[in-house]
Amino acid sequence: MKKKIFAWLIAMAMTVTMLAGCGSKGTEGGASAPASTKTETSTTASSGVSEEVMAGLPEKLSDGVVKATPEMYSNIDLSSPYTVHMYLVGDTPNDWADVLAAINDYLAPFNTTLDVTFMSWADYGTMYSLVLAGGEEIDCIYTAPWCYMFTEAAKGSFYVLDENFVKDYMPLTAKYQDPKSFKESTVNGQLVAIPSNNETAQNKIVAIRQDIAEKYGIKELKNWDDYMNYMLTVAEKETPVSGIYAQASSADNAEVWHVYRQQFDTFYVLDDNYLSYIFEYTGKTPTADEIKFAWDTDIFRGFAKDMKTLADAGCWSRSALSATTTDDEAFGALQGASIAWNGTVFTYMKQAENTEGVKCAAYDLTTDHLVACEEFNNSDFGITASSKNPQRTAMVLDILKMDTAANRLATLGIEGVHYSINDDNTYNKLDKAGDYPADGIALSWAIRNSDRKYVEAGRPEREEKMYKSWDERIVGNPAVTFVFDDAKVSSEAAAVKTIIGEYIYMLQLGLVDDVDKTIDDMMSRCNAAGLEKVTEELTNQYNEWLKTQ
Repeated sequence: MKKKIFAWLIAMAMTVTMLAGCGSKGTEGGASAPASTKTETSTTASSGVSEEVMAGLPEKLSDGVVKATPEMYSNIDLSSPYTVHMYLVGDTPNDWADVLAAINDYLAPFNTTLDVTFMSWADYGTMYSLVLAGGEEIDCIYTAPWCYMFTEAAKGSFYVLDENFVKDYMPLTAKYQDPKSFKESTVNGQLVAIPSNNETAQNKIVAIRQDIAEKYGIKELKNWDDYMNYMLTVAEKETPVSGIYAQASSADNAEVWHVYRQQFDTFYVLDDNYLSYIFEYTGKTPTADEIKFAWDTDIFRGFAKDMKTLADAGCWSRSALSATTTDDEAFGALQGASIAWNGTVFTYMKQAENTEGVKCAAYDLTTDHLVACEEFNNSDFGITASSKNPQRTAMVLDILKMDTAANRLATLGIEGVHYSINDDNTYNKLDKAGDYPADGIALSWAIRNSDRKYVEAGRPEREEKMYKSWDERIVGNPAVTFVFDDAKVSSEAAAVKTIIGEYIYMLQLGLVDDVDKTIDDMMSRCNAAGLEKVTEELTNQYNEWLKTQ
């Protein structure tokens, strides 16, 4: 499943205060870390790294080249070699071995080696918790509110950090990380992961086969109704002839759901493995009674009914639940006529357009509505509680996040092989770019920096225009720092998640006989399993959180 999906601390100098009393979550999130998780770092005054060692660094990442040196990590014993074992979600790029070898060459002066294991998109859902609980040799792992961060924090899976730890062992992060970012990865006063240094627009859009649209007299899509008309037209007139589905859906239609709910300016208060609560944004922080269980709202019922209309018309395969080729891959391979996601759709549009005569277009169907902000904690690294050397692990993350050469390696690949860089910090793709797609793996997402964006040179005007159109409409989730601790209702919450998981994919794909009856049955089972108790506990905690705002 594609995830993505989203403040604020006043200054790094106040991080200790923040860590002592604030809870946090991202746009989608979940639970809390136990206070008992051990940290070896003193919470008293810390020595940090000397100003002399840090002298000469640019004031901002965008001002020049940042180079890490062993002297910056004098607080860490580098005398013995150490291998940092990192786990990532996602599929392995073709040239990963070459890129990792280059990263390890770069880490050689630090007497440190990086070893990386990928948990594929097909497997990470089952592997993630097992890896953390199963005694694997693991020092750090990609995490996010949508990727088990708060669930695993509640289990004590992550090493708890603080301001002194960051100053002592991540000096570049201490200098360049946006201070307000840490609050979003803080739970019950404890920093459980290092967030990305990136905050950006995260709008959901659709891409279509424009050549097919124009074939049937459709010039453009302006709203959801236009999208429905396009999909139904393709199913009726194109699919029987060419076999191209309106959308080659795979497993779910989660991204289509996000496009749909943007019409209603919704944010999540909680989205933890389909334990999902949303509110409609009205320009202020919502009250507790404005927060609704997502799957029992008129918004979702309307969406599910539209999905049934599309499914019944043949817009995607009746076996979409078990499809193994993603809708994006199918679009690029000309098997589907539309996809929904974020700006990544342009990548698949270009793939499709490699075939002569194919023309694609991307459309924002909600131009009169807010654009959600992808928050800092939408991608993070958790140092594991079982790490044999959390300090050395932090150093590697620090270098990958902030060192110019290391960050480029992890994000863009090998210069001269996968990309070339320009004076304005834009890059050009080279012949082997497809074997290590720019910003294409979870490692890259967690080490992004807003102040050092890599943009492909000559980005088409259609992309520039859309990205710029979002800037004026960006709105941050006002409930971003609320974290739900499900400790008192963990059994009920787990039961509800299991039940929702049995229904949600079928509903998103419209593969049910009666939408209302199916949702009513689902909700009946959820209520019997304790949903009302979960909602009451969330409401109580949210009201307490509101008092602190």
